[in-house]
Amino acid sequence: MDVLIHLFVGLHIIGIAALLGGFLTQMKAMGQGTARFVPGMLHGALTMLVTGVALVGLNQADDHHVNAVKIGVKLALLIVILGLVYVKRDEEKIDAAQFGLVGALTATNVFIAVLWT
Repeated sequence: MDVLIHLFVGLHIIGIAALLGGFLTQMKAMGQGTARFVPGMLHGALTMLVTGVALVGLNQADDHHVNAVKIGVKLALLIVILGLVYVKRDEEKIDAAQFGLVGALTATNVFIAVLWT
């Protein structure tokens, strides 16, 4: 079971990298007002959602303690990220505030995962 959990943690990190990497590559465009949500950002967020749900289930099945409040906060942030990216995915230009919000929420989600014990 531990190998499966570690596999999903790795996939979860790949999802975070895709979402955050897409944001970081568009930061220069954000300053110029031409930033857009690239497909990798949507795929990364969806990967985070699927692997996160799988990780909660696997950890509970393996009798590990799961902090429901922490998971709930992370899920709420991810739903906001997914909503913004999904709704605005076809637009040529995204408002800098909305684009920055996705980056800030993604970074917040990472710090919650690492720092909240």
